[in-house]
Amino acid sequence: MKLIKLDAIDSTNDFLRGLASKQILDNFTVVTAENQTKGKGQMGAVWDSEPSKNLIMSILVYDFVTDVNRLFDINIVVSISIIQALEDFNIPELSVKWPNDIMSYTKKVGGILIENSIKSDGRIHSIVGLGLNVNQINFENLPKASSLAVICKTTFDKEKILMKIIEKLKQNSQIWAQNSDLFWSEYSNRLFKIGIPMAFADQNQQNFMGIIQGVSDSGKLSVLLEDDSIAEFDIKEIQMLY
Repeated sequence: MKLIKLDAIDSTNDFLRGLASKQILDNFTVVTAENQTKGKGQMGAVWDSEPSKNLIMSILVYDFVTDVNRLFDINIVVSISIIQALEDFNIPELSVKWPNDIMSYTKKVGGILIENSIKSDGRIHSIVGLGLNVNQINFENLPKASSLAVICKTTFDKEKILMKIIEKLKQNSQIWAQNSDLFWSEYSNRLFKIGIPMAFADQNQQNFMGIIQGVSDSGKLSVLLEDDSIAEFDIKEIQMLY
């Protein structure tokens, strides 16, 4: 595994993509940064991090996804790998808030951004970006965010967490080929608020009640509505109110 450490960068995802376009990189090449000035979340959202406190990283993954209709598969294996890694550090009550937020109790401690690119030969390369709140303490104006340090009342070694996440991702990428259903099942079981009546808002800011049932093969959230019908929602089509 090649590890590239940067002091500051606009975006580790952008840096890694640019590097991969210029040279052949090993699978699971990792870029980390102490400070990221233009961190990105889902659908262009901004992700901010206090310098040197958190784990900011991007991982290059070759050929995990082989079917453009199954892009969400990598979200599954990445999310589960991160949760399994964090469990080794005794982080409590971990779950995945669809599609890619890592939660401890009801607080967001991490966010994943996966960007896939299809090459001229049909191969799919994925850049997995992770922002994990590790030792940051101050979350002013971010009432739903927290960190491993706040939750566990101790500081953590970012490097150890990084290496454990890579280890789990490598292991699970190999296991996936034999039993992908196992990961889908674990992802479903780990969904934040699954099976619990919840308030949601749609794109028009209309509120409604529903119960999360799971996630479809294409990565849409499946919700049981009050009229007993099942609706599927894409990213940014629905907001959970909690």
